[in-house]
Amino acid sequence: MRQGIILLELGILLMVGLFSGCVGGNKGKDAWDFAKLREKMVEQQIERRGIKDKSVLKAMRTVERHRFVPEAQQSSAYNDYPLPIGEGQTISQPYIVALMTQLLALDKKDTVLEVGTGSGYQAAVLAELAKEVYTIEIIEPLGKSAQIRLKDLNYDNVEVRIGDGYAGWPEHAPFDGIIVTCACPSAPKPLVEQLAEGGRMVIPIGGSLSYQMMTLFEKRDGLLHKKEISGCVFVPLLGPHGWQTERGD
Repeated sequence: MRQGIILLELGILLMVGLFSGCVGGNKGKDAWDFAKLREKMVEQQIERRGIKDKSVLKAMRTVERHRFVPEAQQSSAYNDYPLPIGEGQTISQPYIVALMTQLLALDKKDTVLEVGTGSGYQAAVLAELAKEVYTIEIIEPLGKSAQIRLKDLNYDNVEVRIGDGYAGWPEHAPFDGIIVTCACPSAPKPLVEQLAEGGRMVIPIGGSLSYQMMTLFEKRDGLLHKKEISGCVFVPLLGPHGWQTERGD
């Protein structure tokens, strides 16, 4: 009888092992599928549109975009459009993230400020390229969840603040790069002041819900030099210093 019990126990252990292997295999397959989708995203949506910076392309291949969207949206994470992330906000189209990042021309010595953390995806991409990333989110639930997410994904060079991004983060200025992921009628003065000499700021300029212009500013000899890049549509800057206030509405 004992021999029969032993054989039964071995059979159960074998079945459990096979089942565990199947579960592990599915997880591995999911990761492999996402990696394939990420590679396809970079090749078809980003490289073909003219993004050439190898460090940016590497970052876009590395950061797992599906981890920065709600679970219900994960199957669409690598598609060529923005996705809702809650609180009336969106995660930007992958190409736009890559374009804005390339325009900053970052290296590993740089310190970057981001206005508009959202789910933290853009911050994670920046963290792959820069020494330090400081990112500000005015919507508390988004900011807190992004903070946890970035920590869980080991982005130790990113610091998140809940607050009004219009004022920037003067304690850590000057910044080699500033990226604003919400629309403003013009470059906010506090951000201009916090931009380092030789630094770059990328920001969508225009009305709150209408057509905007992706704009690159470079600070040289204390003056801003402006270059219009392409049309875009972003959510408006929120808070007491939002676009309505700056326009005097």
